[in-house]
Amino acid sequence: MPFPVVMEITAIPINYWQCQLQTSHISTKMYRIIKTNSENPDFIQLVQQLDADLAKRDGAEHAFYHQFNSIQKLNHVVVLYDLDEPVSCGAFKEIEKDKVEIKRMYTLPAQRSKGHASRILEALEQWAREENYSVAVLETGKRQPEAIELYKKNGYNIIPNYGQYIGIENSVCFQKNLTT
Repeated sequence: MPFPVVMEITAIPINYWQCQLQTSHISTKMYRIIKTNSENPDFIQLVQQLDADLAKRDGAEHAFYHQFNSIQKLNHVVVLYDLDEPVSCGAFKEIEKDKVEIKRMYTLPAQRSKGHASRILEALEQWAREENYSVAVLETGKRQPEAIELYKKNGYNIIPNYGQYIGIENSVCFQKNLTT
């Protein structure tokens, strides 16, 4: 069986939350992003995989970080589906009147380097703007260099550690102004 050769890939926005990819030699491929909450079973499944990954990376420090990563009562969750498979997720929660904290960002390892994490981040930022938030902050770990690069690439600036992360050596905190 011959393999199709992809000559051209074009992203056609259907709306902000869904995009259609068309190629000249293979069938149309779709991804979509849904808005949901922390009760979504696909989000729960992705977060379980995220927690397993972080437990390996963080080692003995995982229990400290885990206490701040409850997904109960997260009302702003997005899940990205590639065709019908949930492959990436993220969430935000309010931490001040005009500020949100980005939480629980994860993309399945086999789906990385396809831009999904940036799409999730952009969707969360857009939703936060729609809810009249002007600043997004987040925390990641030094043992997650791919996450650090993702946030830098998407316009986040390193800031002094905030809140529960003050004085935590492994934490790297970021901030982005959502109004510019």
